[in-house]
Amino acid sequence: MQRQHIVLPRQLPPGVTQLPFSDAVRAGDTLYVSGRLGLDPATRRPPQDPADEARLLLDDVRAVLAAAEMTTNDLVMVTIFASDVAHFATFNAVYVQYFDGPLPARAFIGSGPLLFGCRFELTAIAVARE
Repeated sequence: MQRQHIVLPRQLPPGVTQLPFSDAVRAGDTLYVSGRLGLDPATRRPPQDPADEARLLLDDVRAVLAAAEMTTNDLVMVTIFASDVAHFATFNAVYVQYFDGPLPARAFIGSGPLLFGCRFELTAIAVARE
């Protein structure tokens, strides 16, 4: 089975010289999305507002999916790590705006601290629709 490695052009977070992973790997019809963060492109830090961070995160996921010619509607499993589960409702209010149909399976996991002070990190699996 052929594999396609998706690597988006990006600015690295402060103090990071390279990222030792692909943004996603496509194997057949399945795309495995690496952990994504909602960093502000101007500051490379999370925004103050958790809803803004969720939007940046989900926009980033959209970009990775688009590079593999997929959309959020191709997602079948999403895992969100949250530094504080108190942001559950805020995240959900943004999350549902990124889908046109049935939602993928999902886990929302309290994780403790995340990289660069982020509140959310998302990883996912997508399968291309026929």
